[in-house]
Amino acid sequence: MSTRSCAFLLILAAVVMPIAAGQQKGKGKASPAKASGPAPRKPNGKPDFSGVWQPPRMADVTKDEACCKGVKNLPFTAWGKQQWESYDATAKGDYAGACLPFGLLRSVGGPHPVQIMQDDKYIAMLYEQNSWFHVTPIDGRPHPKDYDPTWFGNSVGHWEGDTLVIDTIGFNGRTRVDTIGHPHSDQLHTIERFQRTDRDHIDYVLTIDDPKTYTKPWDSVRRWTLHPEWEIMEYSCEENNKSLWEGRIKVPQPAQ
Repeated sequence: MSTRSCAFLLILAAVVMPIAAGQQKGKGKASPAKASGPAPRKPNGKPDFSGVWQPPRMADVTKDEACCKGVKNLPFTAWGKQQWESYDATAKGDYAGACLPFGLLRSVGGPHPVQIMQDDKYIAMLYEQNSWFHVTPIDGRPHPKDYDPTWFGNSVGHWEGDTLVIDTIGFNGRTRVDTIGHPHSDQLHTIERFQRTDRDHIDYVLTIDDPKTYTKPWDSVRRWTLHPEWEIMEYSCEENNKSLWEGRIKVPQPAQ
């Protein structure tokens, strides 16, 4: 088994996830096939994304999944390639194993549900993953001129017809694209496109634009599935992570 594969397994073990919402009572069973209805709309006529959704698990964005096609050959810059080839979560520590915020990219690619709450002015993503949340204005305002770099970045949204477009900048550079550790820098700029194609699905396109890490932007295309029978639950990584409070987890350092 490769060093990176071993590191990947250790990361999963270190986080020690509580029971996922999909395994709660009444969950984890396949729902009978049924015809989907039309996408609901808000009183203002815009699509309503409210609900509890299961994004696809994207532990490695280069691998094909049942729902999605992986990006086989990521267009690394020399710096990006060095960051990827030198990544060793076992030796250097993984920020997720230390219960630090997963950030936008790993939160939308994780195994846990996301509840969306929406009104005319804002959309809120409530991640079951460690009970994080991210609120985005969707009234067309620009990014502020002054902002502090953060784990989830500074997001603003606007509508292109029935597609909600969320533009995010201002990342702190301390996170990774996926669980296996594909890199990005603090120059990361993401564009998310949400299109509710019917009652039960969102077509989701994530564009990664990071000129320090990649020679050109690239897209990850995914489909989210609605689960109206689910409710998100409390998740505390710190509470369950013995390796953290027993001192075996190293504090990870950001890429230089």
